[in-house]
Amino acid sequence: MARRSGPRLLLLLLRYLVVALGYHRAYGFSTPKGHQVITAIEYQEAVLTCQYLKKTMASRLEWKKLGDSVSFVYYEQALKGDFKDRAQMLDFNIRIKNVTRNDAGKYRCEVSTPSEQGPRLEEDTVTLEVLVAPGVPSCEIPNSALSGTVVELRCQDKEANPAPEYTWFKNGIRLLGGPELDGQSTNSSYTMNTKSGTLQFNTVSKLDSGEYSCEARNSVGSRRCPGKRMQVDDLNISGIIAAVVIVALVISVCGLGVCYAQRKGYFSKETSFQKSSSAAKATTMNENDFKHSKSFII
Repeated sequence: MARRSGPRLLLLLLRYLVVALGYHRAYGFSTPKGHQVITAIEYQEAVLTCQYLKKTMASRLEWKKLGDSVSFVYYEQALKGDFKDRAQMLDFNIRIKNVTRNDAGKYRCEVSTPSEQGPRLEEDTVTLEVLVAPGVPSCEIPNSALSGTVVELRCQDKEANPAPEYTWFKNGIRLLGGPELDGQSTNSSYTMNTKSGTLQFNTVSKLDSGEYSCEARNSVGSRRCPGKRMQVDDLNISGIIAAVVIVALVISVCGLGVCYAQRKGYFSKETSFQKSSSAAKATTMNENDFKHSKSFII
């Protein structure tokens, strides 16, 4: 009896699984498919594929772009938004003729197919990565510098994907360095960071004068900023000493002039003149007051 009950229990278990799967599909669930990642270069073509095996005339297709808000890409048998002018449908797939960086993101295709148990829903998710070539990098190069000081040149591009690496050129010749460590290449006179785009001179010299430019490069392309000349001059110590001496002489002459004027009494004469003028004004005012009071008495 134990041997006969074993196969019966196995059959009952199989029937239960079949019923459960039928119930599972009747309410629109399906086994999730693998996530796709599609890479495309900006301004070129990309195809978003919907991995749906069974296609029928009654199948209903929708494409959506996911994110902070969900937007329709294909709905009611028509492309939506700006995809109407630069995309076309290939069965359940979308062919984008002119990919832009704004197209990057996660998409989902949803297929609904009627069946005896009810509508069956299947979906597939696709991530579109758009590779972007660098633009012309922004370069900060000083016009002049003093020898012996620390000078840093900067180069940056914010458009490229993936992030670019930077190379500096002097008079059209690529600057080379020693072994790189974390993107930094150190030379005897400068340190170049290929990731951040900086070129630093710890003690710049007149030999570092020249025209500098920077190139940003990734797997898609490269661009270079216009060259700009940096002039390095020595500190003019003799000129500074001469200027200090001239200023000291001017101050000394002014001081001697003031002392000479005080000895000659120019400042005291001016004071006595001011006192006499004040006394004359006071006398005139007193005389006027006296005349006024006299006329009042009469």
